[in-house]
Amino acid sequence: MDAIVQDLSTTAVVLALEVNMVAFWTGYGRAPGAELYEGDDLVRVVTGVSEPLFNGVFRARLIPDAVDSAIATTLAHVAPRRVPMFWWVAPWTRPANLGTHLERHGFIHAGDSPAMAVDLRTLPEEPPKIAGLVVAPVKDLETLRTWARVAAIGTEFPERFHEELVALEAGVGLRPREDFYTRYIAYQDGVAVATSALLLHAGVAGIFAVATIPQARRRGLGTAITQAPLLEARRRGYRVGTLQSSPMGFPVYGRLGFREVCHPIGLYLWSP
Repeated sequence: MDAIVQDLSTTAVVLALEVNMVAFWTGYGRAPGAELYEGDDLVRVVTGVSEPLFNGVFRARLIPDAVDSAIATTLAHVAPRRVPMFWWVAPWTRPANLGTHLERHGFIHAGDSPAMAVDLRTLPEEPPKIAGLVVAPVKDLETLRTWARVAAIGTEFPERFHEELVALEAGVGLRPREDFYTRYIAYQDGVAVATSALLLHAGVAGIFAVATIPQARRRGLGTAITQAPLLEARRRGYRVGTLQSSPMGFPVYGRLGFREVCHPIGLYLWSP
């Protein structure tokens, strides 16, 4: 097991957050039919599905003379599949002006994702009590497929993508990594309403795939489905939780005690 990060000092958390995040996304690159490249220069994941989140470049460390070549090579892998992709540009990305180079190659700046962390010792002992709510880990393929559909609906992906995500998650499988990786699903009165995922890696507890279906929002479910895996991580001895927030989730995470630990991660979109 990786050495557990003990505090929220910015340097330690930011480095661990990046490693945890990249580990999460590379799991999709190992699904059947997907492509994964892990080099010293960058990490590239191409699943071939039609949502840009599942085709991307992470952890770019490029020397200036190699930038245009790296972008062209990436597009040569993505373009034949005719799918969109994101290039994640973080404060630790090199060169610092990579976004400008991406825009010259047809990418557009599509938004930012704040990088956040929380001291797990500050969380309450139990998740909030909500009538009829049950949060449980996903332990079988049927529940995994339900989890994927709820995640797709809650994230508001286009309906045409829903079954693509179901197939992708089934291809990734229940135990895609040697580290502790678990998806969580919430039911209210027997209806699946929310999702999250937990990856214990690089010494931190990474939270991903937090989503609530539209008709079940504003009931505290986002807090509950985020807090449950964090409490599990604390029980396992972890001290720091990390995530990348959407604008919708930002106030929820703030109420849980998360704070930004670096400048937001920029998302640069390329479409065929």
